[in-house]
Amino acid sequence: MSKRPLLARLLPLAPLLLGATCQPHEPTVVTSSSASMKQLEGTWLASHEENSADTLVYRPNTYHFPPARGRTGFALKPYGRFEQFDIAPTDGLKGREGTWTAAGDTRLRIHLADGQSPDYTLEILGLTKQVLKLRRL
Repeated sequence: MSKRPLLARLLPLAPLLLGATCQPHEPTVVTSSSASMKQLEGTWLASHEENSADTLVYRPNTYHFPPARGRTGFALKPYGRFEQFDIAPTDGLKGREGTWTAAGDTRLRIHLADGQSPDYTLEILGLTKQVLKLRRL
C-alpha cells in the first residue's frame, strides 16, 4: 500500500471524474412502466419555437413561454384520461376529452371522444421534467 495521501492518489483521476459528471443529460426514454407513465402526467403545451423536422416539443404549462398568439397542447391524466387543447375561435383554448393507452414501450395511442378526428399515435422521443419530445404518427 502506498504511503501517499489519499487525495494525492486520487488527484490524477479528477479530470475523468469531472468529465463524467459534467456531460449533458440525454432525455429519458419512457417505457410503459407505471413509474414512467406517472412522469408523463400533466399539462403540456406546444413550444413550437423549438420544433425541428418531425420532432414536436412540449413544455409543462408552468414554463415561461415567449409571447405567442396561442399554444395548443394536451393533458395526460391518470387512468387513461386525456384532454387535447386546440385554439378556440376566440383565440383561447378549447378542450376536447379523450383517452390514451400505452401502445408499446414508447408510444401512446390517443382517441378523442367527439369523433371529429381520427385516432393518432404519439411516439415519445425524450422526456425530462422540463421538456417532452414527440413524433406524431
